[in-house]
Amino acid sequence: MKQLKLMIILVTCLPLFLVYVQPSEVKGFTSQVIQHGATGNDVIELQARLQYLGFYNGNIDGVFGWGTYWALRNFQYEFGLDIDGLAGEETKAKLTKASNYDKNYVIEQIEKGKDFTHYGGVDKNKQTEPSKNNKKPNNQNNTSANENNNNNSANQDQNKNTDSTTNEKDMEPTAVNVPQGFSQNDITLMANAVHGEARGEPYEGQVAVAAVILNRVESPTFPNTVSGVIFEPRAFTAVSDGQIWLTPNDSARRAVLDAINGWDPTGEAIYYFNPNTATSSWIWSRPQIKQIGKHIFCM
Repeated sequence: MKQLKLMIILVTCLPLFLVYVQPSEVKGFTSQVIQHGATGNDVIELQARLQYLGFYNGNIDGVFGWGTYWALRNFQYEFGLDIDGLAGEETKAKLTKASNYDKNYVIEQIEKGKDFTHYGGVDKNKQTEPSKNNKKPNNQNNTSANENNNNNSANQDQNKNTDSTTNEKDMEPTAVNVPQGFSQNDITLMANAVHGEARGEPYEGQVAVAAVILNRVESPTFPNTVSGVIFEPRAFTAVSDGQIWLTPNDSARRAVLDAINGWDPTGEAIYYFNPNTATSSWIWSRPQIKQIGKHIFCM
């Protein structure tokens, strides 16, 4: 009888004992909400996971700057999360599910002092240095393509260095490649820009705005990614006034695809402006190619 009582006590207490002695398994990130200005290992993981999915192409340095902020907002937008630029529990859970993070490898590269980028699925021997082609634009090239009349652009210094050219098969939603290697994130972001900048313009004018974005991506004097071009400080009025986040219509999406497939109504322009509202003397000095709708396209 005593033995039976002892067995009952052991069976009853054993689960509690196991819970007590078994260490909890940490599956990425700590419990903190990661936000702009944060530093440390959580930010390193955040940057690495965003880059693994193709939303960030800056250095993995553990500093939550504006590039990381906008990459995170783009991720939240694509994955149907609240777009607040904060990595809370829901955002971190979605990131963890959608990406892989090789912590030991990433930390090792940082400790070696490398200007480090880490793209998932790529040979690690090719992951140690950022692209040398991502040239910084000069001051003239920071001038607005579509003139920003109110000049309230200071908050846009946050907008560089999100990348959307690396895709994973199993992430949700699927970021499949589209013509010429552009990702779904590129297409969506360009459609947002076209809608914000040129809705109400003739269809040719919408294609022209998309073509300017692509021409800048190809130009050595601008960032070499779609998101880098669009979020470059003072580059587009739609970013300045928030219209970049309006839901694009089908016309904007078709215009983007037409531009990607080779239609450039501008004649390789890299700037445009509205002559009725432009106040910068510099933009008027650019060699003009043609006018489409309300916009003059120039070099």
